[in-house]
Amino acid sequence: MPDGVVLAGGRSTRFGEVDKATADLAGTPMIRRVGDRLEGVTDRLVVNCRDDQTAAVEEAFGDYPNPVEIAEDPDPDEGPMAGIRTGLRATESEYAFVAACDMPFVEPALVSRLFSRARGHDAAVPRVGDGWFQTTHAVYRADAMADACERALAAGERKVIAPLEHLNYVVIDETEVLEYATLDTFENLNTREEFERAAERFR
Repeated sequence: MPDGVVLAGGRSTRFGEVDKATADLAGTPMIRRVGDRLEGVTDRLVVNCRDDQTAAVEEAFGDYPNPVEIAEDPDPDEGPMAGIRTGLRATESEYAFVAACDMPFVEPALVSRLFSRARGHDAAVPRVGDGWFQTTHAVYRADAMADACERALAAGERKVIAPLEHLNYVVIDETEVLEYATLDTFENLNTREEFERAAERFR
């Protein structure tokens, strides 16, 4: 099976002083909940984070059954596109699933479908609702996407959709998504209130 990349380097300013990535979500660090959802559909995880997060991330994955590699941002605070680039550069598989650390309801069945649909292309990206691309819940050909991110960053782009202009990608529309998952798979937790509501679903 291929790799998973979990992005944890953001500052999560709306969440408060505690690091959102490793905050306790009903007894388990949130980033570990994401990793646990990916355990059966990836062989290995790469976690992109800042150097000041590394110790807490390593602790969160201390007993994780699959190998975990930490890929620290060389220049922190450059945004999710830089995190995707750094994480994909550390992968060992041709394709990798990229997820944000604040998506604890990621659906493994959809991840498997994305890997299948990406085959022969550079990416498989869900697009749901009003046409919003779920770029941090997508499968990428690691080298192609990392190179595209490099070009976009060099051009001053910060929107994660920008690298797709350089890729041969397939879109997974909402109808297809719903064959494998509910839209909860894309839910991300940005505030303490969202976090507390989500915690009730794990109890």
